[in-house]
Amino acid sequence: MKHAFELRWIAWSALLVAGLFTAQPASAHCDGIDGPVVAAARQALDTGNINLVLPWVQQRDEAEVGKAFSSTRAVRRLNPQAQELADRYFFEVVVRLHRSGEGEPFTGLKPAGRDLGPVIPAADRAIETGSAESLAKTISAAAGDAVRERFKRVSAQRVYAKDDVAAGREYVKAYVGFVHFVETLHQAVHGNGHDHAVKENE
Repeated sequence: MKHAFELRWIAWSALLVAGLFTAQPASAHCDGIDGPVVAAARQALDTGNINLVLPWVQQRDEAEVGKAFSSTRAVRRLNPQAQELADRYFFEVVVRLHRSGEGEPFTGLKPAGRDLGPVIPAADRAIETGSAESLAKTISAAAGDAVRERFKRVSAQRVYAKDDVAAGREYVKAYVGFVHFVETLHQAVHGNGHDHAVKENE
């Protein structure tokens, strides 16, 4: 039970911190040339085992991935230049389909080495090491800072002149933002949101 909670905490809290606490989109990780989707695609091409990349796409997209995989494997044997272009094509196909499975648009492969903030790398390290302790501390600190900042804002605007409608609206805006934020955070931690993962269409 505790392990399941930790996994849920990793997935959702990383999403919240990356998506709500900063301007960095959480999905950007999977778009990167050094991200997990491309890593799986590269390994599939190098080993000839397409099953290594199929978990990153929906079942309905397997045929398209298979076709691109076969074409890429054939072309990449010609020469190093052909391999580079063919691999890039396959990476784009897989990432595009992965993004589609998330309900997000594909805006091209992102360069390696981008600043993803502290949370996404921490989430990857947690999975690699089998421990969520460091990640949980990072998440807790970021969540606490974000809650305190929004609370400070709404508290500062709570008292205003009765007839100052403009100030009242500023307070309402801060209040709604604060309440929605903590509600979303609470729902995420307790598993009441939607999984940010590849899902099969019913």
